[in-house]
Amino acid sequence: MDIAIIGGGAAGFFAAITCAEANPEARVQILERGNAFLQKVKVSGGGRCNVTHHCFEPRELVKFYPRGFRELLGPFLQFGPEQTVAWFESRGVRLKTEEDGRMFPVTDDSQTIIDCLTESALAAGVQLRKAQRVAGISREKGRWKMEVTGQEPIFADKIMLATGSSEAVWQWLAALDHPIVPPVPSLFTFNTKDTRLRDLAGIAVPAAILEIPDLKLKAEGPLLVTHWGLSGPAVLRLSAWGARALHAQDYRFRMSINWTSQPGAAVLHELQQIRQEQGKKQVHTHAFFQIPLRLWQSLSGSAGLSASLRWADADNKTLQRLQTALCAGEFDIFGKSTFKEEFVTAGGVDLKAVNFKQFSSKILPNLFFAGEVLNIDAITGGFNFQAAWTGGWLAGHAMAESGV
Repeated sequence: MDIAIIGGGAAGFFAAITCAEANPEARVQILERGNAFLQKVKVSGGGRCNVTHHCFEPRELVKFYPRGFRELLGPFLQFGPEQTVAWFESRGVRLKTEEDGRMFPVTDDSQTIIDCLTESALAAGVQLRKAQRVAGISREKGRWKMEVTGQEPIFADKIMLATGSSEAVWQWLAALDHPIVPPVPSLFTFNTKDTRLRDLAGIAVPAAILEIPDLKLKAEGPLLVTHWGLSGPAVLRLSAWGARALHAQDYRFRMSINWTSQPGAAVLHELQQIRQEQGKKQVHTHAFFQIPLRLWQSLSGSAGLSASLRWADADNKTLQRLQTALCAGEFDIFGKSTFKEEFVTAGGVDLKAVNFKQFSSKILPNLFFAGEVLNIDAITGGFNFQAAWTGGWLAGHAMAESGV
């Protein structure tokens, strides 16, 4: 039985290893278009490789996936982060958990993961082939035919697409009448030139609430001011869940920010308490609600509070203006920027056309998928890799089954 996996990334390697180990008689090969394997693994997590996340409860884990959360529950019950940790540890690679739940190899080096996957694939007899530019796929006499640039076609009984986000691959599938969800970017930062954020790049708050009322979108988490606008986990979450809606808006919208993450009424009450207790002090000299001082001064200034104003001289209307600036300031967003090396796409193979017990096509026989070629994506934190490991493991076992 000939099995070809197109794409030499995390999902492709995991599927190939699983398949070859489950069925040593199968001839398994990985076809990678580039000159190196596992390139996204290499750069992920700042070169440390964020392998997975320490969320071992599948019903909680799926909440980190804007697309795919329904479909991934069953697969995660079979192979989730706990099984991923055990898989790597059984091959001599120990993982550690950081405060935010992300899991990395104890070496803090992505090469550890690359070496583990490469050595496991070779030990299982997987043929690793670089510089294999597959230009198209088709069915011929009950088998899969892959057109490869500059060489003879390759035939296989079963194939798997683990190409990541690939317009070309989605076009192949569309030509075979396989439904595709048009891709749009996910996990991006917001651009704004709001004067309240001028010269504040690098300042962060530990917890903020972002809302886009017109689109009924809301997210909470740390928020970072950048040279071009806003970033941090809160923005990335909002961009992930709002990927399609924000694309439809051409990334131009109005967003409100609660820099305190507390209800407005509670913030107003605390401001009144501060007025009573620190009446002689100037509003500008000390910040509250874990807001950095320079940001506090910018926000209070935007509310019309002078730099010399004492707390005792701030009447109720003044405190209400300050509360609005802290809890409901509106910012006009006029574009997006890519978040570091993390580029994730919302879109791909329509999940309705996939059998998630095997990560196989419901439409075309002996065709399998895993990773970001599917319309599945998550926020940062190891979740996208976990979907790749899970899909690769299930598809690998399915491809290993005898019979074509």
